[in-house]
Amino acid sequence: MKKKVVILGAGESGVGAALLARKQGYDVFVSDETIIKVEYKKELIENEIRFEEGFHTLAEILLADEIIKSPGIPEKAEIMKMIRAERIPVISEIEFAFRYIGKSKVIAITGSNGKTTTTALTFHICKHAGKDCAMVGNIGYSFAKQVVEDPKQLYVVEVSSFQLDDIKTFRPDVAVLTNITEDHLDRYEYNLQLYIASKFRIAENQQGADVFIYNLDDETTMKNINTYPIKSTKAPITMSKELPQGAYLINAKMHLKWKSEEMQMSVEDFAIKGKHNQYNSMAASMAATAIDIRKEKIREALQTFESLEHRMEPVSTIKGVEFINDSKATNVNSTWYALESMIKPVILVLGGVDKGNDYNILKEMVKEKVKAIVCMCRDNSKIHEAFGDVVSLMVNTLSAKEAVQAAFHFSNKGDVVLLSPACASFDLFKNYEDRGNQFKQAVKNL
Repeated sequence: MKKKVVILGAGESGVGAALLARKQGYDVFVSDETIIKVEYKKELIENEIRFEEGFHTLAEILLADEIIKSPGIPEKAEIMKMIRAERIPVISEIEFAFRYIGKSKVIAITGSNGKTTTTALTFHICKHAGKDCAMVGNIGYSFAKQVVEDPKQLYVVEVSSFQLDDIKTFRPDVAVLTNITEDHLDRYEYNLQLYIASKFRIAENQQGADVFIYNLDDETTMKNINTYPIKSTKAPITMSKELPQGAYLINAKMHLKWKSEEMQMSVEDFAIKGKHNQYNSMAASMAATAIDIRKEKIREALQTFESLEHRMEPVSTIKGVEFINDSKATNVNSTWYALESMIKPVILVLGGVDKGNDYNILKEMVKEKVKAIVCMCRDNSKIHEAFGDVVSLMVNTLSAKEAVQAAFHFSNKGDVVLLSPACASFDLFKNYEDRGNQFKQAVKNL
C-alpha cells in the first residue's frame, strides 16, 4: 500500500512538496484552510493531486503516515495540536526535498538579518564560477519543486527558523548562521532561547567534513555556541581580529584564510556597501571558498553583484531628497543596520505589525541620525513611547501614499527618506514586497 503524505498549506513550498511527493509515488493530499492561489491550484489539478481549500478535513488529515507542514502554520494552530496528539511525524518541505537530492551539495543559510542577501550573493558567486546550481528555499522558490523539475548539483538554500523547526536529517555541506537577534518571538512563546535553539539546528546534523560559518562579532551567537554540539569544521567571520582560519576584515580589507588558500580584497571593491553588507560578503565568500571556488571567481563576483529589491534599494532623488526602500527590514536590527549606513539626515518611515520589538536597541541611532519619524501602521503607540523623547517631529499615517507625502513635507534638500519599518507588513499590506512597491509608486507620484 502507498504511503500517505498530507501537505498542510498550498503556497510555494506546499505545492512544491506535493509535486515531489507525487513523483516519488506517495498517495498525496493537500489541505489549505484558506483559498489557494489560482496558479497553485492549476498545478495541483494538472498533476492530478487531490486537495481541499477553505477548511481542513480532520478525518482525512489524521490518516497520514507523514505530514509536511508549510512554514507559515504555527504550532499553536488547532490542527497542529490534533496532529501532535496523534503523534503523526511532521516535517518541513526542506527536509522532504533533502531526501531526494542524491549526491548534490547544499549550502544552507539562516540568520535573523542578512540571510537573503547572503543567499543571493552566494548563489551569484557559485553561478559566476560555472557551478550547476539553483537558489531555493525561503527566498521564494520551492526547494522540492526545483528537485522535481530541474535538479542541480548544488543548491543554495535560504532557510528560516520555521523551516528548521521541522527538520530531522537535513544536513548541509556548508551551513551559514549570519546572526541572531530578536525576531518572530510571537511564534516562539516570546522566549528568545527557543528561537536561538531553532537557528542552531542548521548545524545539528553536520559532521566533521561539513563546514559551519558563523559571526564571531554576534553577541547572541557567541553566548550560545557552546550550548549546541557542533561537529562540523568551524569557519568564523569577524571584524575584530585576525584569524588563523575563516574570514576577517581589518583596515578596510577582507582576508580569507582556508586550508592553504589565502585571499585579500578591499571593501571599496565590494558592489554592495554598508557594514552589514561587509558581513554578508564575508559569509558568502567563505561559503564559496568552502566548496573550493577559486578566489579570482569570488573576487569578480563580489564586484558585479547587484543588491536586491526592497533591501536598501535606491528609489529616486527628488528636489535633492533621496528615497530608499528597505521594506525587507522587518525587525529592529535590520533597521539599526540601515540607519548605521546613513550619512545624511534621515526621515524614517517606521511601523507595521510588531513581533515583540525592543525599540531601545534603536534609540541611540535614532537620536543621532533621525530628524523625523513617519509612522505607517495601525498601532503606533510603542513607537511614540520609544522615541517621543528623542524625536520631536512624529506623524501618523495609514498608507504608503500618506507616509511618502508626509516624509517629503518634513524633508529638506540633502535629506534621506528611509522606509525601514522594523516590523512585519500585514496590517496595511499583503507582504513586505507589496509595502515596498506601494512606497516606490508613491515616490514616483510625488
